[in-house]
Amino acid sequence: MAEAKTPARGAESAQRGSPPGDALAKRLARLGLAGRCDLVLHLPLRYEDETRVTPVAEARAGEPVLVEVEVVESSVQFRPRRQLVVKARDATGLVVMRFLNFYPSQQKALAAGARVRAFGEVKPGFFGGEMVHPRVRVLRGREPLATALTPVYPTTAGLPQWELRKLVDAALASCPLTETLPDEIRAGLGLPGFAESVLALHRPAAGADLAAYASRTHPAWRRVKFDELLGQQLSMRAHYRARRAQRAPALAGEARLTRALRARLPFRLTAAQERAWREIERDLASPHPMNRLLQGDVGSGKTVVAALAALRAVESGHQAAVMAPTEILAEQHFRKLSEWLAPLGVRVVWVAGGQKRHERRAALAAIAAGETQVAVGTHALFQEGVAFASLALAIVDEQHRFGVHQRLALREKGSGVAGAGAIPHQLMMSATPIPRTLSMSYYADLDVSVIDALPPGRTPVVTKLVSESRRDEVIRRIREACRAGRQAYWVCPLVEESEALDLQTAIDTHARLAGELADLRVGLVHGRLAPAEKAQVMAAFKAGDIDLLVATTVIEVGVDVPNASLMVIEHAERFGLAQLHQLRGRVGRGAADSACILLYRNPLSEAARARLKIVFENTDGFVVAREDLMLRGPGEFLGVRQSGVPLLRFADLERDADLVEAARAAAERMLTEFPQAAARHVERWAAGRADLLKA
Repeated sequence: MAEAKTPARGAESAQRGSPPGDALAKRLARLGLAGRCDLVLHLPLRYEDETRVTPVAEARAGEPVLVEVEVVESSVQFRPRRQLVVKARDATGLVVMRFLNFYPSQQKALAAGARVRAFGEVKPGFFGGEMVHPRVRVLRGREPLATALTPVYPTTAGLPQWELRKLVDAALASCPLTETLPDEIRAGLGLPGFAESVLALHRPAAGADLAAYASRTHPAWRRVKFDELLGQQLSMRAHYRARRAQRAPALAGEARLTRALRARLPFRLTAAQERAWREIERDLASPHPMNRLLQGDVGSGKTVVAALAALRAVESGHQAAVMAPTEILAEQHFRKLSEWLAPLGVRVVWVAGGQKRHERRAALAAIAAGETQVAVGTHALFQEGVAFASLALAIVDEQHRFGVHQRLALREKGSGVAGAGAIPHQLMMSATPIPRTLSMSYYADLDVSVIDALPPGRTPVVTKLVSESRRDEVIRRIREACRAGRQAYWVCPLVEESEALDLQTAIDTHARLAGELADLRVGLVHGRLAPAEKAQVMAAFKAGDIDLLVATTVIEVGVDVPNASLMVIEHAERFGLAQLHQLRGRVGRGAADSACILLYRNPLSEAARARLKIVFENTDGFVVAREDLMLRGPGEFLGVRQSGVPLLRFADLERDADLVEAARAAAERMLTEFPQAAARHVERWAAGRADLLKA
């Protein structure tokens, strides 16, 4: 059966054979396919049913069908544009096929009298049913129908579906589809075999349950998704085990300093903080490097747990470093740690890019000489010229904002501490709660501690959705709050004007609010201010010398001003869920009733409406995070971490939560009982990507 193909660039050379190897390899590389056998796991997006012929009269509008017809008329028309119009019929009715791009050879093949099979959507037209650019095959005698559904693959420019199908068929015929899952594990989970599954996905039989294929609930899809999750788990757990085999200084001091800090604190640790500290304390006492993620909602009290960890390093005769992604957050940590640790005789030093040269030189000299026990700063901590005398603990806040190499660089500052080959312990913190399924998959190489309760006395924040048309009411609310002795934030998404987004800017908003609220002290802080200016403004706000602070998202994390009880987020529809929740966490840190006003502009998109509804209805960060995962996928939580982690192609962390748990359990068992099968599985699923996170 000859096929009259719609012409594409390179179609003529493709008919003489596949494109040159290098050209084809480049096209496949754009699809993430490095080797021939990668095509086995290049699975269809959907399927087309060419296993049965539908009479023209029974074709439903908008539904792809295969019709078998005889051409009765073929002509080139020029209105409204040049096109080939082919009228054809079967015993039940007439169908019109239109080709907007065509070759003379195609026009000749579709002359009157030709018998053809055409696949495409039938839509209502002037002369009856119409098919625009159907896929057409000219029949030469009696030819059998397809026995399997036709797969439609993700593709790229220059690689037509028919050629991709040929490549996949060749890969299925020549690549080993060997089983990598031990029989006892596979049987226990009720999963079909690997070869059976991939063949069923590439070549579904006629009459297959298309709904199960489309929803990816078919047993073959379940097997492939499990294998993908298992490959990820095996890779990351193998790296976890390799790290646990390395050496680190065992930090098991007399607890003199940690006891002293706890005695001086004006509050008691919550049960959740105590649990997290016990987990961290146990890891620090081990001669193997801790690699733990401490996560908790905004205001849950992660910093004091980090302070206890830093003291454990100090009382063991070593140093600790605390790194944060912004100078505002780093300086907040510096002030808090100095307040807590300095009275205990612990010297805390500040390192940042915006320091004066002589201050920086003095700080680096103190770190190198061991005169400073705790260093706090931004990425400046891991830059060249920074040398630690004995770094035993690296604490990284908002870790998802740092890349793999940045975290590695800080840890390498302590290489060789307490003996050749030893490396520091690492504690990472995140105020963006990570959903459980995400923690079990993308963070499978880490130990995770969760602070899942807020300290007593934290005031619940009331969230309000307010249209921009009621802006004057919001202004009055701010004036009343500030006159009552409280302080407020007004957050804007941009610093400079953007015509494309038509958003208010922080600079313009500050000028406008300073005029409208002339009786209040209105300050401004944004990321483009010099570090010294930012520090000065934030210090004034904390001291109560500024009533209303206009800011960009530089205040998203780390800012702690208990007297601030009102926040306005302008153009809230432009922010992500995690950002909105983080910003909301800047208020409600004192005893006063607090509110967060989400000021939005109509009309709202469906996505923006969904985000605002979630924040309005939920104050629990873990619930917000789970909804965010469902809306936007894992990228929001991984940040630059995903540079080292292959994102999932087939599995969905929420819909396939049961498979995530099963894959985690199976990975541990395979690494212990079936290491060769585990290696083969990783080779299939993570070849070229198995060298995941090292930090």
